[in-house]
Amino acid sequence: QVQVVESGGGFAQPGGSLRLSCVASGTDSIYNYYWYREVPGKGRDFVALVARHGVTNYADAVLGRFTISGDFSKNTAYLQMNSLKSEDTAVYYCKVVVHALGDFWGQGTQVTVSP
Repeated sequence: QVQVVESGGGFAQPGGSLRLSCVASGTDSIYNYYWYREVPGKGRDFVALVARHGVTNYADAVLGRFTISGDFSKNTAYLQMNSLKSEDTAVYYCKVVVHALGDFWGQGTQVTVSP
């Protein structure tokens, strides 16, 4: 059974930084890591992607401020969030894409950006 666990959320002031972690267990065949975020009533939005072969992609709203990285040998991905804004406040979810098994989501971690 594949399990995905996020951590690292919390409170930050505008302009501050947080680093989220995503750890997957139960598989050694992860293709991609994704980060999404969700604000109540607004749906879940794509934030960033890192593929096993190194390609990354970002939503326009976070480009230049967030950095995604992946250590596929450790089944771990990170989202470094700098220059945080109040509009970054959301629950952040990690999704892993596993060969032959599909997508698996974590339970989410809350990020709150407030003065």
